[in-house]
Order: sequence, then structure tokens, then C-alpha cells
Amino acid sequence: MVKFGHLIDERKVPVLIYFYAEWDDDCKDVHLVLRDVAAALGDKAKVVKINIDKNQPLAEALRVKSLPTFVIYSFGKMVWRKTGHLEANALVNHLQQHQPNG
Repeated sequence: MVKFGHLIDERKVPVLIYFYAEWDDDCKDVHLVLRDVAAALGDKAKVVKINIDKNQPLAEALRVKSLPTFVIYSFGKMVWRKTGHLEANALVNHLQQHQPNG
């Protein structure tokens, strides 16, 4: 089980959480997209993959009903959420919008 609070609290950078399942065909290509997002942003964002089958209570608590689901947290608060496939540049743009000032 992922210690979710540790992933999102007290971060100085936005955190992109990607909920997926290995059996879901729509999730298969997203791993490459996330690699590109992480490479584009470096230490300006954190990218975390969470398998819903191994973290069912968390997926249920956050009402993840469709895959893939992307959620951005900034300073411990959810600031953006989207379900469905997204391109790397769209995810990078959303993460950049939530960069802390200064």
C-alpha cells in the first residue's frame, strides 16, 4: 500500500499521480508519455504511478472509476484531475501551471 500522504504533502513541486491497471489497454502507452513528462520537467515536478489493483482502498477513496486517471496535487491539495489519454505536452503544461512562484 502506498503511503499517499507522504507523496503529496509538503512538496515544493507539483505531484502528478497516474492511476493505472496492468490489464487496461488504455494504460499501456501512458508509461512512455510519463517518461517524457518526467524528462521534460526534471526536478520541477514529481511523477508517481499507482496501480489500482495494488492500492484499491486509495483508488476507492479518490473515486477512481475510469482509467487512466491523472491527478495533480500542489502543496497537498488536489488542483487538477482528468480521465483518459493525454499527450506529454498537455501534462507538462498542466504541471507548469501549478509551479510555485519564486
